[in-house]
Formats: sequence, C-alpha cells, structure tokens
Amino acid sequence: MAGNSLVLPIVLWGRRAPTHCVSSLLLMDGATVIVTGCHDGQICLWDLSPDLQINPRALLFGHTASVTCLSKASASSEKQYIVSASESGEMCLWDVNDGRCIEFTKLACAHTGIQFYQFTVGSQREGRLLCHGHYPEILVVDATSLEVLYSLISKISPDWISSMSIIRSNRTQEDTVVAVSVTGILKVWIITSEVSRLQDTTPVFEEESKPIYCQNCQSISFCAFTQRSLLVVCSKYWRVFDAGDYSLLCSVPSENSQTWTGGDFVAADKVIVWTEDGQSFIYKLPASCLPASDSFRRDVGKAVENLIPPLLYSVLDRAEKQLLICPPVTRFFCGQGEFSYKLLIQGDSSGRLCIWSVPDALEQQESARGLPSTTSISLQEAFDELSPRPAGIIDQLSVVPGLGEPLRGTASVYIPAHGRLVCGRQDGSVVIVPATQTAIVQLLQGEHMLRRGWPPHRTLRGHRNKVTCLLYPHQVSSRYDQRFLVSGGVDFSVIVWDIFSGEMKHIFCVHGGEITQLLVPPDNCSARVQHCVCSVASDHSVGLLSLREKKCIMLASRHLFPIQVIKWRPADDYLVVGCSDGSVYVWQMDTGALDRCVMGITAVEILNACDEAVPAAMDALSHPAVNLKQAMTRRSLAALKNVAHQKLQTLATNLLASEASDKGNLPKYSHNSLMVQAIKTNLTDPDIHVLFFDVEALIIQLLTEEASRPNAALVSPENLQKASGASDKGGSFLAGKRAAVLFQQVKETIKENIKEHLLDDEDDEDDALRQRREDGDPEYRASKSKPLTLLEYNLTMDTAKLFMSCLHAWGLNSGLDELCLERLGMLKPHCSVSFGLVSRGGHMSLMLPGYNRPVGGAGGEPGGKVSGAEGPGKGTYGVSRAVTTQHLLSVISLANTLMSMTNATFIGDHMKKGPTRPPRPGTPELARAKPPPPPVSSQGQIKQVAPAAASNLESGHSDTAPPLHSCFLVNEGWSQLAAMHCVMLPDLLGLEKFRPPLLEMLARRWQDRCLEVREAAQALLLAELRRIEQAGRKETIDAWAPYLPQYMDSVISPGVPTEAAQTGTASPESVGTEGKVQEEEQDLGDDDIAAGKALTFLLLQPPSARLPAHSTIRRTAIDLIGRGFTVWEPYMDVSAVLMGLLELCADAEKQLAKWVHRHTALAANTQSQQNIHTTTLARAKGEILRVIEILIDKMPTDVVDLLVEVMDIIMYCLEGSLVKKKGLQECFPAICRFYMVSYYERSHRIAVGARHGSVALYDIRTGKCQTIHGHKGPITAVAFAPDGRYLATYSNSDSHLSFWQMNTSLLGSIGMLNSAPQLRCIKTYQVPPVQPASPGSHNALRLARLIWTSNRHVILMAHDGKEHRFMV
Repeated sequence: MAGNSLVLPIVLWGRRAPTHCVSSLLLMDGATVIVTGCHDGQICLWDLSPDLQINPRALLFGHTASVTCLSKASASSEKQYIVSASESGEMCLWDVNDGRCIEFTKLACAHTGIQFYQFTVGSQREGRLLCHGHYPEILVVDATSLEVLYSLISKISPDWISSMSIIRSNRTQEDTVVAVSVTGILKVWIITSEVSRLQDTTPVFEEESKPIYCQNCQSISFCAFTQRSLLVVCSKYWRVFDAGDYSLLCSVPSENSQTWTGGDFVAADKVIVWTEDGQSFIYKLPASCLPASDSFRRDVGKAVENLIPPLLYSVLDRAEKQLLICPPVTRFFCGQGEFSYKLLIQGDSSGRLCIWSVPDALEQQESARGLPSTTSISLQEAFDELSPRPAGIIDQLSVVPGLGEPLRGTASVYIPAHGRLVCGRQDGSVVIVPATQTAIVQLLQGEHMLRRGWPPHRTLRGHRNKVTCLLYPHQVSSRYDQRFLVSGGVDFSVIVWDIFSGEMKHIFCVHGGEITQLLVPPDNCSARVQHCVCSVASDHSVGLLSLREKKCIMLASRHLFPIQVIKWRPADDYLVVGCSDGSVYVWQMDTGALDRCVMGITAVEILNACDEAVPAAMDALSHPAVNLKQAMTRRSLAALKNVAHQKLQTLATNLLASEASDKGNLPKYSHNSLMVQAIKTNLTDPDIHVLFFDVEALIIQLLTEEASRPNAALVSPENLQKASGASDKGGSFLAGKRAAVLFQQVKETIKENIKEHLLDDEDDEDDALRQRREDGDPEYRASKSKPLTLLEYNLTMDTAKLFMSCLHAWGLNSGLDELCLERLGMLKPHCSVSFGLVSRGGHMSLMLPGYNRPVGGAGGEPGGKVSGAEGPGKGTYGVSRAVTTQHLLSVISLANTLMSMTNATFIGDHMKKGPTRPPRPGTPELARAKPPPPPVSSQGQIKQVAPAAASNLESGHSDTAPPLHSCFLVNEGWSQLAAMHCVMLPDLLGLEKFRPPLLEMLARRWQDRCLEVREAAQALLLAELRRIEQAGRKETIDAWAPYLPQYMDSVISPGVPTEAAQTGTASPESVGTEGKVQEEEQDLGDDDIAAGKALTFLLLQPPSARLPAHSTIRRTAIDLIGRGFTVWEPYMDVSAVLMGLLELCADAEKQLAKWVHRHTALAANTQSQQNIHTTTLARAKGEILRVIEILIDKMPTDVVDLLVEVMDIIMYCLEGSLVKKKGLQECFPAICRFYMVSYYERSHRIAVGARHGSVALYDIRTGKCQTIHGHKGPITAVAFAPDGRYLATYSNSDSHLSFWQMNTSLLGSIGMLNSAPQLRCIKTYQVPPVQPASPGSHNALRLARLIWTSNRHVILMAHDGKEHRFMV
C-alpha cells in the first residue's frame, strides 16, 4: 500500500520450482496455513486442508538474508499476522491472508527466536513479541509497530539467550519468562500487565538465576497439559524439570552419537524429541515426572541411572533418504481449532514438507514399525503436478528435441525502450524477444499457439556454455551506444553484441574464471573509464573493459578471497574492491596499480567513505528495477545479502513513486508501463521472470498516443495544450505537462526522421541527439527498433492487451466474455495467472502456480480438472482483499481509459495476415488495426493519410459510417466491462468466493494523482459502501473512529505540530473512509468534530517530509472539506481554510482551489495575519480568476447575487493597464455574459447592477468605485451609450427603465480623472414587466437586455423577442 503508483506484478515461474531450503517453520492457529522461511530469505505460505493435504500458495520476497525465526503476531482469528526475522536484523510483519507486508524495521542485532505474548489491559488486548538472539537480553517489541519497548536484562552473568518459553499462569496476574542462556544458566523474569503498560524504557531485571548445566540448549518447552514441568533439550541429552522450583526430574542421554535438535510434550506423560537427521522419538515419562502420580518428585536429588524412561517408538523420518545440505527443521504443534490436532511438521533443504499426525493412543509394540507420515510434498512436486506445467517466459523458444524440459534461462535483462527481453540460456545462446508477445504466448490462448517459434526473435550464439550475466549499458547510462549488449559466461569470456544487427562486436577473454557480475562505472569517472564496463569473475579478478577501444584497460587480479562488493571513488580515480574476508583493495584505474590493501576497521571506513563521496553512484540507475536486478542476479550470494537491503529500499521508493513526486511532473516520470525483472531465489536457480505493470504509466502512454494521433506536425503547442487540457475532463494534473511533453516528443520525432535519412549512424552528433531524446516517445522507439525484429507492433496496446486479458474475470458473464474476445480483441488465459502484490518498502508476495487449486478432497479426483477450467480469471478475486482492491482498480481505470479513446480495440494486430493497405481514414494515425507494413518505410505512407483523418478526428467520429459504428460498439464494450467489475462481481461470484476490496486502500486513492485511477477508486469505494449497507458503514466508522486524533485546542494554534506524528500515520485512511461515510449519515456528533478538525489540520499543516505540500492525503482533505462542508462548517475557521487553499494554489501553477470570499473582508479579519493574506492573495490572482470563471460557468445565479463583490475581486486580480489596453471583454470574457455588466472603453468605466437595486460604477484608472441608487429591485440589465454620455439601467421587478447622464465637462473625460463623476437621473420610464419563460433559475438572468441603436436611442429586448424602444 505504500507509495503512490499502482504496480501489479505477474510472475512466470518456469518449470523448475525455486530453491527453498527451509530454515524455520510455523503452523498458524487455525491449522490452515503453514509458513516456512528459507535460507535465501523467502517465506513460503502453504495451505493446509482438514485432511492434511498441502498446497503451496505464495512466496514472499523482502528479506535479504536467511530467515532465522517466525512467530505469529496476532491472537485474533480474523487477522492472521506473522512476524519474521532474518540474519541481517530485518523484521517484517506480514498479513498471511494476502501476503502484504504491513510493517518492517531493521535492528542492529539478529534474532534467533521470537515468542508472541498477549495480555489484556482493561478491554483492550495488546500484543508483544519477546525476541532473543545474538545479544545478551530479551527485547520486548510491540507487535503492531515493531518498536522495541523495553528489554529484560540479566544482572548476573548476562549472556546470549539460546531458548526461551513463556509460562502463562492461570492463578495469578503474573506471567513468567523462562530462558536458558548459552552457558547453561536458567533465568526467570516476571512480566505483568503493569510492566507492559509502562511505556518507558526502564529495563526489567531477572527474578532468579540458576545454573542447570545444560550446554548447547536447543529448545525449552513448558507442559501445557500439567502446567508443572519443563522439557529442556540439549544436543547430547534431554531433561525434564519441575516448573515450580526448577529441580531436575529426569535426564536422558542421546544414544549412538545422534544430536537432538528439539522437543515438546505430546501429552501429560509423553514427550517427543527429534534429531538432526530428521528422526523423531516419542518417550513415555516415568512416574516420578508426572505431577498426577504419587511418586512425583520422589527421586529428586538421587542418582537416576536406573530410571531410564522407556522408548515408546520412533517416528520414522522421510521416506527418501536423500542427502540434505543442512539439517531439516522439525516442529510439533498441537491445538484445538475446529478440530483438535497433534502434528509434527518437518521441512528440509529440498523444499519438502512432511506431516505426521500423532495419535492420542500410542502402543509400545508399534515401535518397530514406526509411524508413517501422513503427507509429504515438495515445491517441485507441486509444480510437476500442474497441467499445463508452469511456463517460463521463453519456454516455447527453448524446446530442444530429445530433452525433457526446455533450456533454462540463466540470465536476463529487459530493454524498456524497445520492449525487448534479452535472455541468456544454459547452452550459451542469447535470445532477444518482444516481452509482451512472448508473455502473451505463455499466458493467453489464441492463434499464436499454433505457430512454431512465435514471436519472431533473434538468437545470438557465441558463448560455449551457460550465460551467467547480461548488461545493457545504455539503460543504466545514456552515454553508452544504444546498440551494445554485453554478456558474460561460464566460459570466462565477455562478449559485446550489436543488438540491431545481431553481430558479435568483440570478445574479451581476460578473466580466469566464470563471469559473475557486470557493472557500469558512475558518470563522473574519467573519460576513458566512462566507456568501459566493469566485469567481476570467480577467479577473484576485476576488469575494466573499454567498449570504445575494444580492449581491457585494467585488470585487478591479486585478490585472495571472493569479491563481495565494488565501489568507486571517481574523484581520486580509485576502484575499491571489498572481499569476503573483510579486506579492501584500492586500485588506481588509470595505471592499474594497487594503491593499498587494508583490513579491519580502516577497510569498513574506506567502503563507507565511497558512499559519501558518490551518494548516487549505484542508486541513480535509470529504473529501480535495475537496482533490484543488480542485487538479485549479478552478485554472489554474500554480496546480495550486503547490498540488497538498500537496493530494496530504493526500489521501494522509486517503483512505488513516492508521495513526494506526487505533483505529476511528467518529464520525471519513467515511461515504462512494463518492466520485466528476472529474479533468482538462489544462484543455482534458473531465472523467474516478474512482469511489473505500472497502471498509471500505461494510462499515460495510452492517452499520450491517443493525443498524438492527429498529424502532429500541423498542431501548434498552444492549441495542443488547450486541446489536451480541455479534453482531459478538466482536471488531470498531468494535462498541461502532458501536452508539453507530447509536443517535445513530436518535434524530436520529426527531427529524427530527417536525421535518419541524412546522417550516418556513427555520427557523434547523432549520439548526442540520441541521449537527448532518451525519454522521447514510445512510437519513435518502436520505429528505431525495427532492425531488432521484423515484427511491427504497438508496445503500449500490447501491454494493455496482455494486462486486461489476465485481469478480467472470465466465465462469469458469457455474453460479456464473447464481446471481449470478438469485439475488444482480448484473449482468454489458458492457465491460472500467478499475480503478485507489491506492498510496503518493495516487499512483494508472488503467488505460486496452482495457488487456486482447492486443497484436499477434490485434488485427486477428476474434479481437480474442473477447477482448472474455471480457475483462470476467476481465481484472483477470491484470493485476498488487497489483491482484489489492486486488480479492480487496475481493470476499471484501464477500461475507462480505453473507453475514452477512439476505437481502442486489440483486434487486428500483426497476427492477422491481411493484405497491406493504407489505414482507412476512420482509424487514427497509429492505427490499432495496423496491417503488417510493406517493406517500404511505412512512415511516409501513414503521414499522407493522416491529414485527412485529422480533420474529423477532433470530434471523435468519422465521415464514414462503419468505423463510427464499430467505435461506438467498442466503447460500449469497455463500459460494460468496467461496470461488471465495479458493481456486479459480488453477485456473480457469490460472497463466499469473493473477497471484497479494502476500504482504506481505496480511500487512499480517493484523490490519486492519476485522474483515471482516482475516478475508479471513487466509483469502487462508493459501490462498496453501498454494498455493505448501513450496518457495515456503522461498523467501519466505529473501527476507525478511535484513530482520529483528539485536538484539545484550536487547530491553528502553535501546539499542533506535536500531533503531526499521529495524524501523519493515522488519518489518511481514517479520514478518508470517515468523511465519505459521513456524507450519508449525519447523526454522528463527536466524530464530526474530530474528523472536521483532522481534515483542517491536514490542509493547514505546513509541508514536511511526512506530508508534502501536494500529496494525495492533502487533496483528499480538501475534497472532503468541500463535500461535507455543511457538516463541518460550525467547527472550522472558514477564513483559515480559504487562506490555506489559496496558499496551495498560489504556489502551484494549477492545483485545486475553492470559492474565495472578498479579500478585503479577509484582510480585515485579523491585523496580525494581514501581510500573509495580501502576499498569498497577490500570488494567487490567476488562480482566483480561474475559480470565478468556473463559478460563473457552474453557478451563475449565485454569482449574480454577489455580483458587486465578484467584480471587486476581479478588479483586484486584473491588471488595470491590461484592461485599458485590451478591454474587459478580452481580459475576462466570462463576466461580460451577464446583461447587468457593461464596459465603456473610452472612459474605462464598468457598470455593475446589483441585487438590491443599486449600480456600482468602477473607474479602472483610479480603481475607485461609486454606487448609485435608483431602483427598488434587482437590476436586470445595464448598458452604456455608444458615446458614453448616458447609462441605461433596467430592473424587471420594479418595471422601471432609468437613464443616467454621465458628466462631461469641456475637458471631456479628462476632467473626471480626479473628481468623482457627477451622475443624475434624467429620465425614468415605466415598462410592462417581462414574464420569465419558465420558472427555471437561469431564465431570470436572461430576461431582457438593453441595446443602444444610436447615441440617443435604446431598445429593451425581452427574451421572447418583444422589443420596447426608448429615447433619451
């Protein structure tokens, strides 16, 4: 939910399941989900059915190091939260239902165990996490915010805690924490709810400390059945203690050199203990250990050799005895859910989960056979069971006859400028393929399935064996040539390719090991280094390879250990290499000499100094996904762990374009609606490809192409800006900018076309131009990439087609499905599409293939097939609420965008082999229905037809009927699609299958910066509020109301900033939903006041890092203040709100604004604020005029009531000199529409008739205003005579027409400069009243007008055409 843009990942897993070497394991409370963490940092969620069938559902990405422990983080059943911790000190709070990361933090210390502890304070339940690990205390962490609250500290011999258990006491209010330290000392702390309520950081010291001589303690568990005994398992023996005074009850050494790794109580008299090699043993305890028996504690203190508890029987380990890389993780869980269960779950390094269900009655004689495992499944088996098998992104191009499975893709890079994906494979070949096309083949069914080798692609062969890394330098920095692609392989070579011609430019064979990484030096290096790429190899060498000189200019190869990190110090011409043993080598790039080699603290300081010198060295890459790419694919695993945290952070901030960049600055906007990112969970794995769809970028690109469709060479920038501003529904913040960018692109394109014919490509000038146009238009890029393949296609439309086809809920409305296929050109998915969810901080959950298979019963029967048929499409709306929200927003906003375009259908792509013909006039220039172009450059041919089309394109329809008809049908199709997803889904799917969208996620987008997304969010939110009805709305308000900040004092007082922190976090969602619900229910009372104050606070809060000046939250506040103004007015300081709004408008060129009251009244409001007001008002003049113009347009009757005041404001905002020069009609035409306003040019006078019968006369030169009273009712019309000597005024309500003589001295108008004009009424006529045509409001404004026919004659023209003539 973090960040602002809507990014949806779709995953292509490939046939090989990702490595998942289990390092920790957790069974959720209801026994429905198993969570496993792995050594590579991913977390896997497995669904568990009541009959113990397992199905892997999703993989969570976010940790950069091995996951050390997992714990539940909430006690309530509806919120399934877990917390995970990794070796590098990261902690994440996840929602298991939808894989959202809710909170994350990074501590300096690594946890090895976490226990959840919940207590009740009053009526509120609070959760705490007790963490222990590589530090000598136990940290108490808040379970929702992950803040460390206080710690439990040892006075006596503090040491690392190796394991810990919480004993909940039913008898007293006190709970005890029992822990065993690494040195074998048992420690006891007492925690009460009072301690937890103290929010200060005072540490709690232990109650007692007792050596129990248990070295290497593996686990400690408390018997929940008797509440009297503790089981402590060490690697060589296990012991049972009395929980009262911690005296030893019995001890059992391990037999035949096996190592115990943990244990637990199965029943009051039985324990289960498991070993390092995955075997488990169940023992029955002797009577002396059972509190229920008479002989309890009889043997305390005696030698206990003769009392070995009998071995009941061993639970057999896994069926296949394959060698494991690391010991399996075993855990025992028992619980009373809907059914009671006692499960032993084990996860191992091959990604396999085994479950044993432990029966209650155990007979000793079964010990020989052992207990068979109930279920066992690995990720790979789950992948293999699926039909069709999960596809990799270029599987259809990698099939090798005779081999069972396609070649594995081992490295990839995406070139967004051309929409091409470059994949290196196992056999050393490199394939260049259009990304959207190949994804369509994998996910959707269509005629492409029949074609072999589709889509057209190019294969580069040069490496002898596996390709290990790829780099497209131009994407990282535009100083490189667009044509160069660099690849490194296992064969020690680095090859430079020309992607346009497909030839090999050069082979560098300078390393003595496989290439592990390719990097780009930062921009401020020396000129020679700037044209190099840096390669790192497994023989611990680093090379700088110059692409321009085609030679290696430096090879640094004296490192003794594997290279972990590479940093640059361009100012000193140093290359800094950090190795895995902690040593740092500093090389001079120019000479290739080793400057120094340092260890220890100096080494760390040198590495840190490099970061300071070049803050943006590695992070200023063109797209955040590149950062992730470098972290994920090109580093050794150790390096990955070091670097990935900060990479993920930048990815998070950039990919989810942060709130700060919320002003909609288009030029800064990355144009890539699709990013393809290759991820490896482990170095040995093939690539998994994630397609990131950026919905906002896609909408912008569609609209940009739509707007650039008329022959753009004929359009001037002004027209273009006006047109696009007008067509943009009046308010997209991107409008003006969008037009400017468009025009820029068009100019560049024209220049380019000329350039291409005149200049040779090698030309330097062309290079510079290519850099300048880097963010030029997508169409031009497409034309530039023609040499890449023979395929002509529209990248944006293809992206939209792929995306919409995957998201649409197929199979619910057969009529609509048919319409989508035939009229809109969408395609049905042929397998269930694995979506993902990007949440806070770039953390990501990706669904595994087969996530929507029903777990349990149906799996084995033919019924499984049925689910496969109905699965594609429907599945995603039943997964989780967050996923539903993201998907519905995307579908509706895109459908609306496509609906607003002319003839936006996906039909008639290059798949159809129609005859080549020029596009027909009805279709726009970049016609969707583009036939394959003739071999001649099709550019010219389209240009000629375009002017014909341009003329009738403006109005959106064509002279020819058929296109118009089809265009209308297409738009109707999109509208039906949007309507179905917005309103009808819950009914069609049924509530048990539908997860409704999250109100708070929609509320955050109530004022999204992208207009289309904003409208979709508002429509969805209102539909959802209607669906949950009064009761649901009340519930929502009750749920959020506690989060509304309580303001004691007036909002604008200096004391406010202290609350800023709370509101910053709490109010965005609360205020959003709160406000909207309040529109419908006005009976709330206190919440109104709180909500109103929160909104004003959000509006007036000065811009800060947490709340930038133009953020969606602030805009939402403004919108809601406007909508609920009647509710909130009594609690608000209205003038402060208005000034706040004006302040925002004045600083921005075009932002929201509201109705402005007379500035004079405001300025008089308080003397202290006066200077602020005047400056704000002065800066906001243009904005105020714009608002008045809108008001005149929308609410003319209200404006007439305050016409004189409005004129005051207009006079204040208009430049006097400008009015004198151009006249009022030109400066502000809107006001001249009223018949009660008249302007006389020669004397620069304006007459305005007021509601109460007076006429105000303004003199523009002096700025003075004079009022004359002559009528008893509102003035209907005023008019100056042509020579300016007379002013005629007419009031319909008192039926009088008056003539006023303006004074004219001998000096003419000059005489009036200093003296106020003398006015006298010279004649008054009685006129029969004009009857309005209908009682409607606007008619009253247009009842009658005065028209002078000469200097002495005037006509009173009524609205029905009757005329009365008068003469002065």
